[in-house]
Amino acid sequence: GCYIDISEGGDHVCDSGRESDQVLKTGFLKWKPDYDSAASEYGKAAVAFKNAKQFEQAKDACLKEAVAHENNRNLYSLCRAYEQAGMMLKEMQKLPEAVHLIEKASMMYLENGTPDTAAMALERAGKLIENVDPEKAVQLYQQTANVFENEERLRQAVELLGKASRLLVRGRRFDEAALSIQKEKNIYKEIENYPTCYKVCFQRVGVWGPHPCVCPGSIPGFNGSEDCAALEQLLEGYDQQDQDQVAEVCNSPLFKYMDNDYAKLGLSLVVPGGGVKKKAAAPPQAKPEGTAAPAAEDEEDEYAGGLC
Repeated sequence: GCYIDISEGGDHVCDSGRESDQVLKTGFLKWKPDYDSAASEYGKAAVAFKNAKQFEQAKDACLKEAVAHENNRNLYSLCRAYEQAGMMLKEMQKLPEAVHLIEKASMMYLENGTPDTAAMALERAGKLIENVDPEKAVQLYQQTANVFENEERLRQAVELLGKASRLLVRGRRFDEAALSIQKEKNIYKEIENYPTCYKVCFQRVGVWGPHPCVCPGSIPGFNGSEDCAALEQLLEGYDQQDQDQVAEVCNSPLFKYMDNDYAKLGLSLVVPGGGVKKKAAAPPQAKPEGTAAPAAEDEEDEYAGGLC
């Protein structure tokens, strides 16, 4: 059994810890340490320390449990022990160290042939570090998405890519965000989630600004949809340098009900030239008889023929 003395000024004593040290000793009649029993006793000690909110001792017990599992060739339990040690560091607000241990556990899960568990550990680490180190969180979410994609679990993969994209936008890393969003779009198209595909295209509008390259016209059902009409209006306003028209679209429900990071970005869209509308072409003036009119320059409408 395990007993911890947490009385004021008292020593912290754990009988399970002592027992685990004992079972690792060898002697005249005992040639091999009992790693299985040691791991069990260290595990009990870790739980007891955790319940007593002695997180430093709990973390140490978890790491000793991990060593015992490693010597016993119990790889899955070794990973679990490292992950639990990471969670004790989290309780101590040592988040970078916690993420390091959890990430280490996830790599071992992969080596042990349990990718789902590895992905869940990576996602958990991303959530822990998101507010402290968004760049690291992006890396962890992208790693998680890769694990899910390799397992052909595309819905889970695209969900994690979405988290990475939002953090990239929040950090104004727009080139990387655009690539991440493009990958989201491709996966949504592959799993035939077309309505979300349209929404992702609007997210790219916020990142890249209105441009024909964001058009999802090749996706079934887009042409003639409400999304298509709004995107055409946005592209037209941008081309005509009509800030009011662009603002009207960006204040529409299509933009407002997107994730907050994208909605904010949409509201910040500014047309080229600071919102001064292009001047209408002056009507041709009559030329004196016998004067040859200058050759008209070929002008191509960037969006002639529609978005796609």
